[in-house]
Amino acid sequence: MDYLSKFINYLQATKNLSEKTLKAYSSDLKQFYKFEKSILKPDVCAFISYLNLELKLKDTSIRRKIITLKNFYDYLIDTEVIETSPFKKLKFKFKQERKLPKTLSISEICKLLKCFDIGTELLSPFALKEYIRDAALLDLLISTGIRIGEAAAITIDDIITSEHTLLIHGKGRKQRLIYISSSITWDRIKNLLKECKKANCNYLFLNRYGQPISIHGIEDIYKKYVKRAQINTKSTPHYLRHTFATNLLANGADLRSVQEILGHASVATTQIYTEVTTNRKKQVLKKFNYRNKL
Repeated sequence: MDYLSKFINYLQATKNLSEKTLKAYSSDLKQFYKFEKSILKPDVCAFISYLNLELKLKDTSIRRKIITLKNFYDYLIDTEVIETSPFKKLKFKFKQERKLPKTLSISEICKLLKCFDIGTELLSPFALKEYIRDAALLDLLISTGIRIGEAAAITIDDIITSEHTLLIHGKGRKQRLIYISSSITWDRIKNLLKECKKANCNYLFLNRYGQPISIHGIEDIYKKYVKRAQINTKSTPHYLRHTFATNLLANGADLRSVQEILGHASVATTQIYTEVTTNRKKQVLKKFNYRNKL
């Protein structure tokens, strides 16, 4: 009996999970299947030791796999395949490492935006299309902090032109509205929208072949302009999301509002940005507070 397929089908039908999450569940279980001789009577501790000592996975990855397996065995109990979960008497402890989000400085963001302060008269039609797309894409990521997967999924129907608003399809199939507060960003989106209508495609961001852009395509575009702007070459597009959130809080936005704008399921996820803003305030005060020199 293919318990794995049945479990994935069950999740797909009842839990409203994204394709990405379902693939992660499937990948974790396939790895477990490959290691275990008996799925119904597994040696869970041996598997966790294998992940830790041989594969040397991070605690966060191991924790995720444990959650997957617990859900899997709960499903087997509910469907009366087994009577007791192998996790019933097991407890795992992991180091709680909280890494601060990595950001770009304001000067780096300015350098990135400056890449689009060029004359377009001498650009070829193809180069002009790429310029219009890239300017709108990077400016949107900077102005809204949306995930690159969310940007790739934006369709023409998601744009509410009268309200300068975009409908964003977030994680867990949750939707949220994002207001474009920058007039420059909005103008760039409008310019791209005109090009999209000419191409007769429903997606906002297209690759060179006229197909919806992938997240890897967005990463490549980001790398191109990071190199051109001569800023942190180790940065990723996700730095823009972190920078956006950090500066919202630093400028006085409340935590709950930032959580809703970012599309975080829990305010606890958003709270990590407050630690970054606190560190920056300390640096500013140490460097610029006149009292230090009195």
